[in-house]
Amino acid sequence: MAGEANAESLANFLPDITPSELVEGADAFGPIREDVPVAPVLKGGETIAYAFLTSDFVGTTGYSGKPIHVVAAIDADAVLTGVKLVKHSEPIVLIGIPESKMVKVTEGYTGLDLKAEVEAGGTAHDLDIISGATVTIMVIDDSLVRAGIKVARGLGLGDLSPAQAEGPKREVDMTQETISDWTTLAGDGSVRRMTLDVGQINAAFEETGDARAIKRPEKGAPDDTFIDMHVALVSVPSIGKSLLGEAEYKNLTAWLEEGEHAILVMGRGAYSFKGSGYVRGGIFDRIHMIQGDKSARFFDKQHLRVGSLATPDNPSFTEMDLFKIPAEADFNPAEPFRLQLLVQRAVGAIDKTFLTFDLDYKLPQSYLLPLPAVAPVLNDADDEAAAKSQLWKRIWKDKSVEIGILGAMLLVLTGVFFFQFQATANARVFFWFRMGFLTFTLFFLGWYANAQLSVVNLLALINSLRSGFTWDAFLMDPLVFIQWFAVAAALVFWGRGAYCGWLCPFGALQELTNRIARAFKVPQWTLPWGLHERLWPLKYMIFFGLFGLSMVSLSMAETYAEVEPFKTAIILKFVRDWPFVVFAVAIIVANLFVERFYCRYVCPLGGALAIPARIRMFDWLKRYHECGNPCQTCANECPVQAIHPTGEINPNECVDCLHCQVLYQSADKCPVVIRKIKRRAKTGVADLNIPPKNPPANHPNAKTS
Repeated sequence: MAGEANAESLANFLPDITPSELVEGADAFGPIREDVPVAPVLKGGETIAYAFLTSDFVGTTGYSGKPIHVVAAIDADAVLTGVKLVKHSEPIVLIGIPESKMVKVTEGYTGLDLKAEVEAGGTAHDLDIISGATVTIMVIDDSLVRAGIKVARGLGLGDLSPAQAEGPKREVDMTQETISDWTTLAGDGSVRRMTLDVGQINAAFEETGDARAIKRPEKGAPDDTFIDMHVALVSVPSIGKSLLGEAEYKNLTAWLEEGEHAILVMGRGAYSFKGSGYVRGGIFDRIHMIQGDKSARFFDKQHLRVGSLATPDNPSFTEMDLFKIPAEADFNPAEPFRLQLLVQRAVGAIDKTFLTFDLDYKLPQSYLLPLPAVAPVLNDADDEAAAKSQLWKRIWKDKSVEIGILGAMLLVLTGVFFFQFQATANARVFFWFRMGFLTFTLFFLGWYANAQLSVVNLLALINSLRSGFTWDAFLMDPLVFIQWFAVAAALVFWGRGAYCGWLCPFGALQELTNRIARAFKVPQWTLPWGLHERLWPLKYMIFFGLFGLSMVSLSMAETYAEVEPFKTAIILKFVRDWPFVVFAVAIIVANLFVERFYCRYVCPLGGALAIPARIRMFDWLKRYHECGNPCQTCANECPVQAIHPTGEINPNECVDCLHCQVLYQSADKCPVVIRKIKRRAKTGVADLNIPPKNPPANHPNAKTS
């Protein structure tokens, strides 16, 4: 790009420019300097500024594939005193944008303080984008800032620190060919990530103060994923072979020429990093690469789609694309760079407003050759660790309110379990407490926070333990992370029911819809015990099938894990392709007749949690000797038929709804309590054998299961 841009020089354009257009009161241009291609702007024979052509210093290629030439003047304080668009080949006239509008936007950079830009990393000013000319404006903006800084440093203007003298350049070790999985690559920084949710985007547009943009917020809940974008430098052999596979990496190297590199960009969410503008203009207007004062934009000829990744444990993406960084960009893979994402929002029939977000990338130290002995060896282990934790720490900070609410839910639930006899003493109060808790679980944890646990989480964890465990990937969703720790603790105390019966959004959806069905007199079916007992193993078989499949291919296991309707019903709120919606709705319909049908027989997550639940240390649910023989009240009323006809509670199937503990104290339904109340009334003497509301474990009329 730089070579092409230099085909036109400052000398070609100065004759057509009046000095006063660049600096008020100026009357002449001096001769162009030989050391730095700038022309002094004179007033009464004195130099008051310097004129320069952006394309003499940086690449300025636009939609047309040809340079956009802008002449600007900079004064002794490193402030742009005037800007003039002098030549371009942009096809903006074809889409109805007048030349005058382009000129006005360009001239609007007059007064830009480049010292402030250096301090703010090039983001001290607002980007005034014209709808339909996104790339053109971004190229002008980028070239003015970077070229101006180069001129200021070259001439020593504005007390800007000159660019540091380059020592020995770091180089990439192209002999490394270690194959790693996704978890390892994400953990060590080989794959970098930027996640933006709908709430962050709406807040960012609100900060602009543009009333038009504020009136048109993004659709969805604040925590819905707007874009989850990942970047990897796949021209590095180890990274490329790990992500693309041996054959595709070979194709990549054949595609790249001497001095060229390639990045793999992956994304999912409501926003596309590609958009559709490249179909019309042949250039990707939503992303571009910036490294220092160099940048590269990507054209359709520098782009290849990727069908699938070679890593077994990578998440699913809706977009995966290779972009070639041309040799003209003078890109150094050993140095940090950033991929800038342009986010646009429609504010009218054809008008749009824009924001930019940066995804920083730095190749891990392990891929670099050591510096020569004469140079100090850099040790940036601390920087690497900070870079790894920066994203998840920001996510946790952004979700501090949601984390606090989840913490309160867990605290309340823990109190209920520890003091279950007090909690279940009043059947009506406890019923409405439980319905309220489940409703909050469904709407807050499920539909709002999307914090639905899945068997995929377990499969990914198991896979990461095989290939090298790191915490980073699991810390990206704080609500899911906290819930898994709570589940682990609950398995020791109570078994799987603490999650399945109280914190699972889809389980809550089933129970609430079944309660509504009962209110409308929908008949309830009770499966014969023999059939019911033989259907229990189905969920374990599904789990073990997925587990075995994950040992071969985690991505394939994720596909078959769609046996969980969680993504459809909870995460995507039924906004999905019709086969998935039909499947989820069919399960809910079955649940209207057989309460928690899915939990009982199909759920692989429930099966997975039931296996370690056998290690629980305590038996909290109390039973009488008469339970099961002759009394069958609890067995008949158990919502999931987890109580054997003989009276024992199967902890693998119990969801800890505590209904049996309500019945344990019921003076209306429990025969043991009723008989003792009658005996006391008959004798008129308090019966010491009547169980207290919270009987100790050694009470003669209590037993555990």
